[in-house]
Amino acid sequence: MADTLTLTPAAAKRVAWIAEKQTKPAILRLSVEGGGCSGFQYKFDLADAPGGDDIVSETDGVKLVVDPVSLDLVGGSVIDFVESLGGAAFRVENPNAAAGCGCGSSFGI
Repeated sequence: MADTLTLTPAAAKRVAWIAEKQTKPAILRLSVEGGGCSGFQYKFDLADAPGGDDIVSETDGVKLVVDPVSLDLVGGSVIDFVESLGGAAFRVENPNAAAGCGCGSSFGI
């Protein structure tokens, strides 16, 4: 289904670690905002609870939530956590993105 979102085990582990440090529930909210060098940018936050109309997926006890408006732009995406010599970050593999920037935090449709 194109509306599904997937949180990889590596991303789930990192969210759980961050949530534990901040004494919050392990719920990652992905949203999309206008801006960035390619038109839209991803925003990640820890949420206290899913909203009533949020789409929720779960990996290893960690929830990934997204609102319906953002889902139109990120449906089918895989959210991963990658570490490299350049740093560590959540990375979105978005099949809807027609363009992206070098840093991976913004995209165009």
